[in-house]
Amino acid sequence: MKLAFVGKGGSGKTTLSALFTSYLAGTGNPVLAIDADINQHLAVGLGASEEEALALPTLGDHLPQLKEHLRGDNPRITSAGAMIKTTPPGRGSRLLTPFGDDPVMDACFRDIGGVRLGVTGRFSEDDLGVACYHSKVGAAELLLNHLVDSTDEYVVMDMTAGADAFASGLFTRFDVTFLVCEPTVRSIGVYRQYSDYAKDFGIRLAVVGNKVTEPDDVDFLRDEVGTDLLCWLESSAHVRAAERGRPRPIDALEPHNLDALRTMQSTVDATPRDWDRFQRQAVEFHLRNARSWGNARTGEDLAAQVDEEFSFARYAAPEVSHS
Repeated sequence: MKLAFVGKGGSGKTTLSALFTSYLAGTGNPVLAIDADINQHLAVGLGASEEEALALPTLGDHLPQLKEHLRGDNPRITSAGAMIKTTPPGRGSRLLTPFGDDPVMDACFRDIGGVRLGVTGRFSEDDLGVACYHSKVGAAELLLNHLVDSTDEYVVMDMTAGADAFASGLFTRFDVTFLVCEPTVRSIGVYRQYSDYAKDFGIRLAVVGNKVTEPDDVDFLRDEVGTDLLCWLESSAHVRAAERGRPRPIDALEPHNLDALRTMQSTVDATPRDWDRFQRQAVEFHLRNARSWGNARTGEDLAAQVDEEFSFARYAAPEVSHS
């Protein structure tokens, strides 16, 4: 199952991404995580040192290798250079699995705290003033477009803050999107912006309250987001210790906060997969990007890359019951 964490900058989105990822791994589940935030802190949140985090390979660095591998012998793709971030798979494409023995996955991901982690990469001095962060995230979007995960595998992405994810089709790649929301007007503003954008695309959006300190905080969130409020996390000594460089085992998290993580997992497990929608929206956003900039950049009509006969459901593993 693919899931994303979004929210206002400073809402605790990355902290909650790391907590939930660690929780899933701690219960024995296979977890692949991708840090797609412009501030790359997920590796440290999962227990890596700053030096280890800086040494991680990046998806962007391996983009040419990724394109060549995914292209396979798909006759609709004339070259790896003609692939853009939204290129969908077709017959002949190579598909990826989160934990298969695959050279591209081995090159791009490392084990951190029992989690298979990939990072999009930080901005470098060469990027400043000449590139937007979507140039980094594009490799992750292309990977997700070709990733076939089963319902007993978890793929967790820490997204960019705010509603910036809507600058590409990346927001449609997930079975559940968790929006981390503080009990503040500004955080509610991001929720409203995100929910307005998401409603026309069948996005399963669940709000997770964070930094809750008193009952009034919960009342405020309920009043503002209604039934979208799934659960909330209270102020945590466990989190403060981790932020001071003294991480604790995930099972040492406060009972209420652990219950919130269990509720989040139950929500993911109960969400049905819709591979047809996944492919349909991949094609929709590919055609949008092709018309907007892709055709001009590649000198080709990228609509020709769409294989109407391709079906993800043909390759997906049978669903696993979590009951």
